[in-house]
Amino acid sequence: MPETIPVYFVMMPDCLLLDVAGPADAFRFANQVLISRGEAPCFDMHFVAPQAHGKSSIGLQFAALEALPEVLPENAWVTLPGGWARDLGMSAGLENKTIVSWLRRVIQPDRQQLITVCAGALYAAAAGLLDGRRCTTHHGQIARLRALAPRAEVQENHVFVEDGKVASSAGVTAGIDLALHLIARHVDPACAAKVAQSMVVYLRRGPLDPELSPFLAHRNHLHAAVHRVQDALCAAPQQAWNTATMAAAGCVSPRHLTRIFSQHAGVSPHDYLQNIRLTVAEQAIKQGASRARAAEIAGFSSDQQLRRARHRSPSPKNS
Repeated sequence: MPETIPVYFVMMPDCLLLDVAGPADAFRFANQVLISRGEAPCFDMHFVAPQAHGKSSIGLQFAALEALPEVLPENAWVTLPGGWARDLGMSAGLENKTIVSWLRRVIQPDRQQLITVCAGALYAAAAGLLDGRRCTTHHGQIARLRALAPRAEVQENHVFVEDGKVASSAGVTAGIDLALHLIARHVDPACAAKVAQSMVVYLRRGPLDPELSPFLAHRNHLHAAVHRVQDALCAAPQQAWNTATMAAAGCVSPRHLTRIFSQHAGVSPHDYLQNIRLTVAEQAIKQGASRARAAEIAGFSSDQQLRRARHRSPSPKNS
């Protein structure tokens, strides 16, 4: 069962609403997935600011915001959305100065997880939290980020960048991509896939971004029957699946399943299952299981079958 994580959203002056709502709803959906499994929710969200009242970029008013805490739990995630960050220097407004000062004083970047969305990276930069780190931001703010954090390794053309406990994302909706990535790691990829399906989002990756888990791949479609089959395969890859049992899980005929799965997921049902099984086996081996035990956990008939599947895979893993 995943550890409960306190997630703090720092509500900047005139913060971009989607920078907050996108990741927050991703964490909320993840909690719902866990509850549906009979598990406890693991993301405990807090919305904090220098003042109890605030306003978003579109004029929506916030009330009853929590005060900026003087001490954070070591396992806290602190999320910085984009906001009115025109000036973060000596002439910055009082709220911006307060936020930057609080970040310098309270955040321990080797302990707490720091998450920046869009121009939220500028606040982290002004607080010195990006020094020596790889990071990114909205493409229109790259030059400002480099000016504010000259010792950071600012990277362009990334959906998001991770460096230790610091994770930064590009503009606006990229915060959802980063949230899904963090959910996949903290809970599991199947949970993140369910969240992405619920939010109807396309899981984007650039050539330099972290590789997409097979549990999350081939999910950027809206076909309910294909999603039902994918959910069933991800939940129980060890079962003795064949085309007929897969079709039954999707409530369609075997012939229809083969056609719609390839059409909407871009891969055959059996190749999809093979990728899931290889990933499960790889995870088991990394956790100390023998090759024979890993094959059993993943649904292969023997370690020889696992070895052959790894050899046939387009990008076989080495263990």
